[in-house]
Amino acid sequence: MTFRKDQSAGYLTNHMARLFAQALHARIRPLGLAPAQFMTLLELWQEDGLTQSDLVARLDVEQATMANTLARMERDGLIRRTPHPDDARARQTWMTPRAKALEGPATAAADAVNAAALDGLSAADRATFLDLMRRTIAGLRHGRAG
Repeated sequence: MTFRKDQSAGYLTNHMARLFAQALHARIRPLGLAPAQFMTLLELWQEDGLTQSDLVARLDVEQATMANTLARMERDGLIRRTPHPDDARARQTWMTPRAKALEGPATAAADAVNAAALDGLSAADRATFLDLMRRTIAGLRHGRAG
């Protein structure tokens, strides 16, 4: 049987993710953000003071990738890191006022990308599509695919 990329959930998801990332990057670049910084800020906007391990778990990224992202964010004045009061090995990540001020413009940019991407779908199809993606992510997180 021949592999058909147009029938592969993994291929299509990866392709769609690349297109979303490209569109998002184009919209947030003027704000001084990269996609990895944006996804990290999404977590910090919900709960400031997370540790690197917290962020790794929430974002499903490698420890080294998160370390590099946080170093760049600190260099760019988006975060500051402080020792964790209960764990000498950990450091908490805190947003700077600059990062807090970016929440509105950055999330508006992401909303615009999502709206454009889903424009051809009915409201019911959008809801179904998002539900199916959440369920697929949950399945992958719980090890059902590997």
